[in-house]
Amino acid sequence: MLTDKIVALHPADAPADGPVAIQFQAVDQVFASRRGRVVALEKITLSVRPQEFLCVIGPSGCGKSTILGLTAGLLKPSGGTVTVDGGSIEEARAARRIGLVFQDAVLLPWRTVCENVALPLEVLQVPRPERAVKIAAVLELVGLAGFENRFPHELSGGMRQRLGIARALSFDPQILLMDEPFGALDAITRDKMSTELLRIWERRQKTVIFVTHSIGEAAFLSDRVVVMTERPGRVRAVIENPLPRPRTLAMRDAADFLALSRRLREMLEGA
Repeated sequence: MLTDKIVALHPADAPADGPVAIQFQAVDQVFASRRGRVVALEKITLSVRPQEFLCVIGPSGCGKSTILGLTAGLLKPSGGTVTVDGGSIEEARAARRIGLVFQDAVLLPWRTVCENVALPLEVLQVPRPERAVKIAAVLELVGLAGFENRFPHELSGGMRQRLGIARALSFDPQILLMDEPFGALDAITRDKMSTELLRIWERRQKTVIFVTHSIGEAAFLSDRVVVMTERPGRVRAVIENPLPRPRTLAMRDAADFLALSRRLREMLEGA
């Protein structure tokens, strides 16, 4: 049975062979404040495989979003190293290999759907004819074809998140970093967006790091799940997800899904 294949791996015991898209090596992150030093992350060692869908869960304040900030190059580690394909984060950013999706889609309200997606392409000075082709393709991918001239306030919450994903994918990044992108959505819309995200990922095969507080969401989406401890955030375990793909919402009633969710909950309670 698949339930027998759920394995917890300490990062030090994780397989080192095979290609690595993102590598954290003994990473510390310390923030200075008026009240003193705050150790957000401590000795994080983690390998992310190419085209993997990696979910990160843990208690509030454990440094999940900090991991994304480090991967995106928005933060510099206080200690240790973070690399992409063996090179620096700066090189990956310069090559536009990293896209970001936040809980708030951060859309420009005065720009239409088409114009919001166009923004990164404008910054990159992509020629207009090529820009139009890329925009059309990504809006078709996320199911927003036909809404090109709508403004953000005319879209539902789920559609705005699709627009945020479309904008992040517009320049075809290799890596997609997602910080609780469905956290503000109602349960029904959240379920729909999860299935939509898997459809998009299966078509584009990006390397995804997805931060969530939802055990069920992590179990449904992931190839592996990283379980963090309370602050200072450390990797408590890396759980392999044995559920087959493609996945449907009906799988959440299966014994294997429930066993994986229970295992993740046990790891969190022990964190």
